[in-house]
Formats: sequence, C-alpha cells, structure tokens
Amino acid sequence: MQSTKNARMLRKFGNIHYVSKRLKYVVLYCDADRAEETMRKIQSLPFVKKVELSFKPFLRTEFENSKPDKAKEYDYKLES
Repeated sequence: MQSTKNARMLRKFGNIHYVSKRLKYVVLYCDADRAEETMRKIQSLPFVKKVELSFKPFLRTEFENSKPDKAKEYDYKLES
C-alpha cells in the first residue's frame, strides 16, 4: 500500500488480520473460493501497489522422520 490510511477501505473485501504501519502492508483473510475475484478488485484500487496470494493452504504440514531433540526432551522432561 502507499499509505495505511486507506486500510479501512479493505474491510469490505474480508477480515483484516494485521496492518503494518512501518512496512505499509495489510494481511487480509477472505474466502478461498472468491480469492481470485477479490485479488482483482483490490489490485484495481489506486492506493494498492501489489497483491499476493498466500501459499499456506498448499504447503504440507505433516513432516516425516521428525524425532524430538534430546536437549529439549531433557528440558521439558518429556516421557518416552
């Protein structure tokens, strides 16, 4: 964004999760099925520089061969 003054105008597109005043960006949550349409609408606004889609839904979060660290196991007194 060019200015964070206009961040309030983005409320109609979804839920604003975070606004960074220093780096001038907004984290906005919206429905995944309407994401492409919402991105086009937001990009057409005059105060928006760039719109990026999050890759979080496409990332794998199950990790294979993950073994607990021995030092952490001792610190937290985990029973195995």
